[in-house]
Amino acid sequence: MPKLPATLPATSSLARALLATPLGLLELRGTDAGLSEVGFLATGSPDAATLTKAVPACLQPAHEQLQAYFGGELREFTVRTDVAAGTEFQRQVWAALPAVAYGRTASYLDLARQLANPGAVRAVGAANGQNPLAIIWPCHRIIGASGQLTGYAGGLARKKWLLELESPTLQLGLF
Repeated sequence: MPKLPATLPATSSLARALLATPLGLLELRGTDAGLSEVGFLATGSPDAATLTKAVPACLQPAHEQLQAYFGGELREFTVRTDVAAGTEFQRQVWAALPAVAYGRTASYLDLARQLANPGAVRAVGAANGQNPLAIIWPCHRIIGASGQLTGYAGGLARKKWLLELESPTLQLGLF
């Protein structure tokens, strides 16, 4: 399970880039230490007008990998991350997300069991909803125990689209 950094370096300056995707604009934020945030911008966001070709060097690997992902050419992200947000429990949930492989899904219960806390299904769902690195840490691959699509900060239509892109087998209990 990857270890998440505790804090951002004091000397890092936050860079920002936008990426046009089939699901709308993604906002990327990060520093030289790594990627700290990936999230969907609201439709019609005024930030859409600021989309430029220039991508800060520290965000270039994430930008390129996300383009390759949406192009069906990438299945696993290797970008450096630098996330300071989250409680210890949230960080444990986020660190477990990459273990759910491309084209597969797991339930919130599966994730809670992986964390040796099967009673924390709702807390896992809440932590999943606060994931600061959408797509990179694949919270869209976490579904309800019965196989239904439930919850996604980017909206259920986006979650469905991402799962269809990956052609998941919808097999649960992957840990």
